[in-house]
Amino acid sequence: MNNVAQGNMTKQRIEGVDAARGLALVAMMAIHILPGWNDDFEPTFSWLVFAGRGAALFALLAGVSLAFMSGGQYPARGTRMTAARLGLAVRAVLVTVIGLLLGYLVVYAQVILVYYGVMFLLALPLLRLRIRTLLALSAGIALTAPVLMQATRDSLADMGGVEPNFSTLAQAPGDVLGQVLLSGTYPALPWMAFVCAGLAVGRLNLAERAVQLRLVLAGAGLAVVTAVLSTLLLGPFGGREQLETAASVWSNNPEEAVSDILIWGPDPTLPTDSWWWLTTLTPYSSTPLVLLHTIGTAVAALGIVLLLSQAGILRPLAVLGKMTLTLYSLHLLLLATGMLEDQPVLCLVVQLIIVAAFAYTWQHFTSQGPLERTVSDASKWVRSRYLEHAGTPAVREAPTNRVQGQPAVRRTGTSGPPPPPSTPPSIGGRRQALEAEGRSRRSRNRQHR
Repeated sequence: MNNVAQGNMTKQRIEGVDAARGLALVAMMAIHILPGWNDDFEPTFSWLVFAGRGAALFALLAGVSLAFMSGGQYPARGTRMTAARLGLAVRAVLVTVIGLLLGYLVVYAQVILVYYGVMFLLALPLLRLRIRTLLALSAGIALTAPVLMQATRDSLADMGGVEPNFSTLAQAPGDVLGQVLLSGTYPALPWMAFVCAGLAVGRLNLAERAVQLRLVLAGAGLAVVTAVLSTLLLGPFGGREQLETAASVWSNNPEEAVSDILIWGPDPTLPTDSWWWLTTLTPYSSTPLVLLHTIGTAVAALGIVLLLSQAGILRPLAVLGKMTLTLYSLHLLLLATGMLEDQPVLCLVVQLIIVAAFAYTWQHFTSQGPLERTVSDASKWVRSRYLEHAGTPAVREAPTNRVQGQPAVRRTGTSGPPPPPSTPPSIGGRRQALEAEGRSRRSRNRQHR
């Protein structure tokens, strides 16, 4: 492949993944600002399309980013993987700190960043797993973690809708941990299904059109299958009747109570009076079918965005996607001001203009947002210090959306693994390369003697 073609693939890859991040940001902003129902108390278009799906895409892309920052298609090994894990741990801690600070804001929105940071930490041991193993683990988590969530919910403290912050963490660290792992809006243990799926996707060559098409088809297929399965379980198999029977104990109108939960989601958590709740697709409930369904919609959305990005029509979204941490925080700060809260459509338009203007202005100075730059610099400092201590030549941190996992660099020593080839070599080619490297090392050793 010539340099021009490789450069075009890299550009498409960067714009596609960044545009997907931008789309996730816009979807979450829409859910936070726009009303969920109309004058007839029917769900609005924005609720039906974005509820739970924007956050799911955000979480899936967290896994994709983890894959990119740990080697992409060719995961790092040895000291370099250890260095990558240390750098990612620093990222996780700093993102969690930002989330805990934003938890003090009085807003009608659930802050995802604390959960996001904890998911980063939980994913660190998984960075060397194969794609098939990651997909199997994602499915296993989606099927089992919600059962644990439901089984333990009554024993976990009720945080009263208060977001995790430094005060609640200091006063009741165990309760906050239970909230973040199992009982919160984005429980980290069940939502690791998104991260594992994203890790698997990030190990693919997302610049290939065939891969992009497979993502669309596989994601859409999973979304359709889970929707049909939930419909069958709640309908012909009698699941809805079981839920209404259970709801009759605590509601005078069980049919309406069940319908409200199915449409609007738990308030704040799913009831634990029936295991049939785990067969629903109610948004923000983290049931097995919800997790699998939104993994499907997120994967399909990523595939579609990657395809469309080749035409260059999603560049405005890509600009937003380059600094989602900064823009998401800015969005929450704007929400806290109460600006135009009685005019939601105008509020969304104004906020989009503000965050877009900030992003376009800031990129003239640097490609990373201010929060992204702070987190990235701290991560790179820890990585380089560890590699220096380990005696391994430092490698410039690759852009998180690069086609190949690591940048092409001039080697300065013989320690550490060689940079990955542009295409996987044949078995014979690898053997010849290893033999040639061995002969070179023996020759240098004789010269030193």
